[in-house]
Amino acid sequence: MAAPGTREVPNSKAQPANQLLVSGNACGPAALLNAFRFGNANWQRAADAVTEKNDRERIFTIIREIGMRPSRHLPGRPRWSRRGVGLSDLRDMADEMIHGHYLPQLSEEVFFLKARESPEQLLRRVHKRMESSLAKGLPPILSLRRHAMRPQPGGSVQAVVIDVHFVTLTAIPRKLEKGARSFPVSYIDPWGGRPCEGRIGIPERAVLSDSAGKPTCLEALFPQTPVGKKLLRPGEKTVLVVSGAIGRW
Repeated sequence: MAAPGTREVPNSKAQPANQLLVSGNACGPAALLNAFRFGNANWQRAADAVTEKNDRERIFTIIREIGMRPSRHLPGRPRWSRRGVGLSDLRDMADEMIHGHYLPQLSEEVFFLKARESPEQLLRRVHKRMESSLAKGLPPILSLRRHAMRPQPGGSVQAVVIDVHFVTLTAIPRKLEKGARSFPVSYIDPWGGRPCEGRIGIPERAVLSDSAGKPTCLEALFPQTPVGKKLLRPGEKTVLVVSGAIGRW
């Protein structure tokens, strides 16, 4: 997405880490390693400190030495498990990786509508956070969640999270156009360590909505990243949500 008016990663020639060298649930550690690698020289110090001879061993080391420590957010459980890792625990892992490298702690934010916030304001907030992190030299890590509207016992239909994933943002427009309802992005999908492109925007048809019918979150239109699609049942309504991010803002 290289073009005037585009904010890009400082180190675009970095080699992406591939989670599949370890397992299908290692997206968090791999996305974290990619964020530091594709960042500026300061953030690259955190990646360079993981000195194993290849990415498989580097990802394993991050999981064993940092991911298996007790979670502050899920008592009695480690940060990383067979289910992967949550956003807050991944932020804690990131802060431990940068410890001793004279780097500021990372920020974490959930991207759902706040009180009295419109979908358009949410779009601007999300864009601002991502652009700010890239401007400060750290590619943000996006948390993606696949929701499906699924029947429950008793006959009700509820939005159920059926899969989660992390990717690392690599390019974004510096500014949103007036009246914009979406914006293009480039990102690294750790599933295969692939550069991908997509859009983040206000859903045209809200799967998750408030009492007034407004969409409560933004949709990730990432056709190269089919998170959870194999887990859908025939006819289910679904949306891939940008549910939060870790970065520097």
